[in-house]
Amino acid sequence: MPFGAAEGHEVTETGTYTAMAMQLTARSLERLGSDDARAAILDHIAEIEGQIRTSAIFVAGYAGKPVKLVVLPEYLFTSYPVRISIPDFAAKVGFAAGGPEYEALGGVAERLGVFLAGNSYETDEAFPDFYFQTSFIVAPNGEVVLRYRRLLSMFAPSPHDVWEAYLDKYGLEGVFPVARTEIGNLAAIASEEILYPEIARALALRGAEVFCHCSSEIGSPLATNKDIAKRARAFENLAFVVSANTAGISGTAMPLSSAEGNSQVVDWKGRVVAQSGDGETFTAFAPIDLGSLRDARRTPAMTNYLARQRPALFAAAYAAAAEPFQGPDGMIEDGKPAIPNRDYFARAQEEVIERLMKAGVI
Repeated sequence: MPFGAAEGHEVTETGTYTAMAMQLTARSLERLGSDDARAAILDHIAEIEGQIRTSAIFVAGYAGKPVKLVVLPEYLFTSYPVRISIPDFAAKVGFAAGGPEYEALGGVAERLGVFLAGNSYETDEAFPDFYFQTSFIVAPNGEVVLRYRRLLSMFAPSPHDVWEAYLDKYGLEGVFPVARTEIGNLAAIASEEILYPEIARALALRGAEVFCHCSSEIGSPLATNKDIAKRARAFENLAFVVSANTAGISGTAMPLSSAEGNSQVVDWKGRVVAQSGDGETFTAFAPIDLGSLRDARRTPAMTNYLARQRPALFAAAYAAAAEPFQGPDGMIEDGKPAIPNRDYFARAQEEVIERLMKAGVI
């Protein structure tokens, strides 16, 4: 069941467990041929099993609570495309639902007894030659219980680009999925989407309690935009954020450590309770106390920001402002999905800026 609540997992009411953000090096496969790229992905998946196992054993002994949720960095197994077309990148490294990559990840989750959250580029038979950047969660029984396709991206197709067809196939549940599991209601946020409060809010309004955030970003001793946003998304929704960053990206000309550090766990009060330094590490781990979160959500208080929210106040303002911004179905031509050139993304944003200027918004 790829888009929705996990079946067969009884939701825990007050359980506490450990979540761990694995800070690992992403590997670019763009220089490899298709067969070698596929083999490299499966080899990498096999390699991380040992890293997760030994880390989880140490953490359980150190912290006293078993690791039940592991979050991996953004595009860990492939890195991102640079000079390759959308169809070619999809064919080379796109994960297919039910394909060998997800089967291998399911085996890792099953053998380790954890929920495994990660991020990939994913193909979809309903949209040939497309890929969607997808955050996924695999349950301990090996089943993929959640697929969230990134909605806001500068360089990748979005479900919004094929909106009507996407809704026809998957419905709104497929756009904002929440997996109800024995370790809580899990949702996924991809990379810089943590900067957009609407995405986290939409997921929280569907019950999300733990945001699994796969990222590849610049770590810094200064407070970055994403660091600030992680804390804000946590306290404004009374939710945990488990954020895994890359430990650099290998296989490119970019300096290795350009995107590493600051993997973290943020509690529902917006406090960073664990944070990694640089390099490959498991040190961003912390307890997830569902009982305290649920008690806070169910208690009338000035600090219950989720219950105090009034979405109807803003619906008309959002609807009125929609016209200048990028609309749906930008990749539909003659009623069918059409793959654009990569300059589409920058061109679409330029057009939005022009309309916003004309409207006096900016």
